[in-house]
Amino acid sequence: MPESRPVFTPVQRGGASTRERILDAAERLMRTLGLARVTTKEIARAAGCSEAALYKHFTGKEDLFVAMLKERLPNPVALLAELTRDPAARPIEQALAEIARQATAFYQTVMPIGCSLFAEPELLRRHREAMRAMDLGPQIPLETLAAYLRAEQAAGRLRAGADADAGASLLLGACFQRAFLQQFMGDDVLQQSLDDFAAHTARILLNGMG
Repeated sequence: MPESRPVFTPVQRGGASTRERILDAAERLMRTLGLARVTTKEIARAAGCSEAALYKHFTGKEDLFVAMLKERLPNPVALLAELTRDPAARPIEQALAEIARQATAFYQTVMPIGCSLFAEPELLRRHREAMRAMDLGPQIPLETLAAYLRAEQAAGRLRAGADADAGASLLLGACFQRAFLQQFMGDDVLQQSLDDFAAHTARILLNGMG
C-alpha cells in the first residue's frame, strides 16, 4: 500500500507575504514530516502558492531550512557574535546562561526536523554540501562560542590557561543532551526548568574556567 501522508490545509495569515506564507508552511511541515520527507511541492501547496513561486524566494529545501533557523528560532549564533564583538556588554555568567538557554531551545526545535536526514545517506550528503556552500553547519555555534570565551580570556574575566574549545563543547554538549532527553523521553524526565538548567550549566562552566 502507498504511504499515507497527512494532508495540510493552506496557511491562512492575513496580510502575510508569499515568502512569509512559504516559511510558515515549511516550518509546519518540517516539524511534522522531517526535513528529509517533506517536498517543495507539499510546502508550496500548504502555502497556497505554486512551486514556481516558492523557487522565486528560495533555492530549495536547504535554503528554506536555513531561513527558518535564522528567522523563526532562537538564534544563539547571533547572540554569540554580538558578545564576541563586545564581551563587556553583559556579565559573563548572565551571558553564558542566556547562551545555554537559547542553544537548548534551538536544539529542541531543530532535532526532530533534522533527524530524518540520517535515514537517507544520500540526502544527508547533499544537505551537508549545501550547508558547507553557505558556510553553515553545527560547527558554527561551537566555533563562535569558543571565540567569545577567548574574548573573555583576553579581557581578563576568564583564566588565560583554560581551554576555550573544550569549554564551548562542554556547554553546548550539555544543551544538546538536554534537548535530546526532552525529545526522546518527554518533559517528565527533566529535573530542572530551562532557566534553572541554563543558570546551573553556566555557573559550572564559569567555575571551571574562571
